[in-house]
Amino acid sequence: QVQLVESGGGLVQPGGSLRVSCAASGIIFSTYYMGWYRQVPGKQRELVATISSGGTPNYADSVKGRFTISRDNTKNTVYLQMNSLKPEDTAVYLCSAGRTPWAADDYWGQGTQVIVSS
Repeated sequence: QVQLVESGGGLVQPGGSLRVSCAASGIIFSTYYMGWYRQVPGKQRELVATISSGGTPNYADSVKGRFTISRDNTKNTVYLQMNSLKPEDTAVYLCSAGRTPWAADDYWGQGTQVIVSS
């Protein structure tokens, strides 16, 4: 049974930083693309960043230069470091895993809420 469990969301002021984490189980983690998407009510789910099994990242234009995705294959965990946060980054952030290069959309976590507000 595949499980992706996110943690680390919360409330942060504009310009602040936050790191969210996702612990995976039930998959051979080191062989999967991992990803972070975000969802706002009433809008389509948006890809934020993905990372290959070897650690090569891919980012949405809206977060390039501000967000960093990384993975620790010894801990079966993927991270998303978010800096210079903006109110428009407010969303539920969902962890994903998959075999399709850069989509990483076979399995999903439940999500963690990030609110950027003063």
